[in-house]
Amino acid sequence: MYLQFDPHQYPYPSRREIIYARNGMVCTSQTLAAQAGLDMLKQGGNAVDAALATAISLIVLEPTSNGLGSDAFALVWIKGALYGLNGSGYAPAAMSREALLEHGISTMPARGWEPVTVPGAPAAWEELHRRFGRLPFEKLFEPALYYAEHGYVVMPTLAELWKESERTFAKFRNDPAFAGLFPTFFSKGSAPRAGEIVTLPRQARALRQIAASHSRDFYEGDIADAIDAFSQATGGYIRKQDLMEYKPQWVDPISTNYRGYDVWEIPPNGHGLVVLMAMAIARGLEFKERDTVDTFHKQIEAMKLAFTDGRKYIADPRYMRTKLSYWLSEEYAAQRRAQIRTQALMPSPVDPNCGGTVYLCAADREGNMVSYIQSNFMGFGSGIVVPEYGIALNNRGYNFSMEAASDNCVAPRKKPYHTIIPGFLTKDGVPVGPFGVMGGFMQPQGHMQVLMNTIDFHMNPQAALDAPRWQWLGNKRIEIEPTVSQNIIRGLRDRGHTIIINPDRNSYGRGQIIWRDTQGVLMGATEPRADGMVAAW
Repeated sequence: MYLQFDPHQYPYPSRREIIYARNGMVCTSQTLAAQAGLDMLKQGGNAVDAALATAISLIVLEPTSNGLGSDAFALVWIKGALYGLNGSGYAPAAMSREALLEHGISTMPARGWEPVTVPGAPAAWEELHRRFGRLPFEKLFEPALYYAEHGYVVMPTLAELWKESERTFAKFRNDPAFAGLFPTFFSKGSAPRAGEIVTLPRQARALRQIAASHSRDFYEGDIADAIDAFSQATGGYIRKQDLMEYKPQWVDPISTNYRGYDVWEIPPNGHGLVVLMAMAIARGLEFKERDTVDTFHKQIEAMKLAFTDGRKYIADPRYMRTKLSYWLSEEYAAQRRAQIRTQALMPSPVDPNCGGTVYLCAADREGNMVSYIQSNFMGFGSGIVVPEYGIALNNRGYNFSMEAASDNCVAPRKKPYHTIIPGFLTKDGVPVGPFGVMGGFMQPQGHMQVLMNTIDFHMNPQAALDAPRWQWLGNKRIEIEPTVSQNIIRGLRDRGHTIIINPDRNSYGRGQIIWRDTQGVLMGATEPRADGMVAAW
């Protein structure tokens, strides 16, 4: 096998061990959703069918992180090739910097109609199924429909996220634009508690119509009419024409080589590019052991520099003035690498001329593998929910800039800087497998740490997820999990980092991994910080 590790060694506190299987595997953040995907494999479906059934189920089973108004991205390894799908939406035609300024908006708000972009997830489901699916499209919706109509039991992490959303949206309770949110997701007056049974009949209605129409009703039929009508009635920008003209895009995945492995990401408008930039900087550095001040410092500095550039220059690729090849070049990596010293840097962007999300991965016995992610962005997203159908619309437009000179400045039919990123790893043209870490701007940082745990420090997939993480917050501020040793924390402070110890496990992302060895054996792991599950066959 390509990856060298001891499957019996778990150096960090863990509630889990690696799961092995031969016939198929699904990993995600919710137990019932993973089982829904596995059921598709057992009924003759492939990894794409499994991933889609899981994703559709997560709309119902984890509504605080994704919804029918989400965007989605996928990396699909099938028949010896890797394919990328960008299922992110664009700003409505009526949305422009000038229009916002006329309404007195100089900074993009997080909630309400302004940050809503056209949802891409339902169209992405249909496109993935059309090209690679095996089972009937309607069948993929059966588990989600069952749970929406008959109910499911709320897990602890979901209850925590739901309660947080209740506090966030309390101030909007009497706003007509938010009239659909509370009857749909707070039907009993408050967030459901762990162990409580929840049904979502409005979502069930939408899911049935999406399934029967192969998603077209969402963009052209009754659902599109309902979105348009509610938008016009409550001051929104999105119109049916915006929905009708939307199509997801097949894209060529981008990669960098890190110590003999190829790391793959979706190209911009997502920030998977940040992962590749950081890994390229790191590959020229020496890492002897994981749990040392020097290792943490170098990782943080490499990510800090890559992220600073990514936040400034990543945008809808039609608007990026800097070529992708520059960011993937050794010239760029070497320039940034040379700036890393023993003390923490206050980063500034390089001159190129001189994140609520669900992640899942699936694999089948034929060697097909899927890395898939979809998200509202911040909890219930914009907070705008189309009443008749329980469609929680995303707030992806919050990441637009209002600076006219920015590549990422808001404009009609433009896609915003996007935080959700599926990852994939290969070696010598052979798939190792899909991986991901959900959680807004933590995602590139989680990708880097999981990859280095795997490649540099030879950890098994569960240990790679168990290992305590850090998160760069900006300037010299670093959040660190409390299980990191005091020697490392003290050493990082001595090097000029401002260390914040944050015990909130959700701050550091929730990840899943499926690796495949040279014999075809699947090895799955899921986040010990939450309610994730590996479903294997």
